[in-house]
Amino acid sequence: RPQLSLASRIGGCRPCPPSLISLSPGVHSCDQIYPVSAAHFLQYHKGECHFFNGTERVRLLDRHFYNGEEYVRFDSDWDEFRAVTELGRPSAEYWNSQKDFLERRRAEVDTVCRHNYGVVESFTVQRRVEPTVTVYPAKTQPLQHHNLLVCSVNGFYPGHIEVRWFWNSHEEEAGVISTGLIQNGDWTFQTMVMLETVPQSGEVYTCQVEHPSRTSPLTVEWRAQSDSAQSKMMSGTGGFALGLLFLVVGLFTHFRNQKGKEPVCS
Repeated sequence: RPQLSLASRIGGCRPCPPSLISLSPGVHSCDQIYPVSAAHFLQYHKGECHFFNGTERVRLLDRHFYNGEEYVRFDSDWDEFRAVTELGRPSAEYWNSQKDFLERRRAEVDTVCRHNYGVVESFTVQRRVEPTVTVYPAKTQPLQHHNLLVCSVNGFYPGHIEVRWFWNSHEEEAGVISTGLIQNGDWTFQTMVMLETVPQSGEVYTCQVEHPSRTSPLTVEWRAQSDSAQSKMMSGTGGFALGLLFLVVGLFTHFRNQKGKEPVCS
C-alpha cells in the first residue's frame, strides 16, 4: 500500500503532440494550463509520485487531460507513454519517438520523485501526533436499555489507526459501527467507533486504540453503573469535597490566629 503520494509538476519542456496541434489550433504552449475554447474545459497535465515502503519502489505518472478527460499518460512501470483514449494515440507515438525527452521523463523517478520525498519526509512520513480518546454513551438513560457507546478518537496523524471495543476483557465485533476516517483540515484526523449494546450494572467496556504515534495501545474504560450507584458516588464525591473545604477553612483560620498572637517574654 502506498505510504505517500505527491502531486507535482513534472519539469522540463515537452514537444507539442500532433493531436493537440491538429485539434486545438489556438494552443500556443503545451506546458501550461490554459483555456482551449469557451465550449471546452482545458488542457492540462499533472505529475504524481507514488511511494511504496518508503522509496524502495517508486511509481511516476505523467497524466494529460483534455476537456476534463485523460487521453494519454506516462507510467514509469511501462517506461513509455500510452494512449488512454484514441485522442491520445498520436501524442503517445510522438513523445515515444523523442528519445531524449523520453529518457528525461524516465529519470524523473529519481530526479523528481525520490528527491521530493527526501525534502518532505521529515514533516510528512515521519510526522506523528497522538490521538485524544473519549468514551461516552450516546444517550443518557437507565441501564438495561439499548444504547450506543461512542469511542471518539481525535487529532491524530498519520491516518492509519485501529480501534477495538472490549466487553469485560472480551473483544466485541458484532454491533460495531464506524464513521470511517474524517479529515480535520489541519493535517490531523478523527474517527468515531460506536458499539451497540444493552449495558448491565457492573459491566466494563473498554475502547482500545492502536496508532503509530504510540508504542503501546491506548485504552479508555466506561463502567456501567445503576442510578443508585451513581447517586452514591455523587454523594461520596460531594461529601469529600465539602469535608476538604471545611479542612482548608479551618487550617486558614488556625494559622491566621497564630500569626496574630504576640510572643510572651519570660
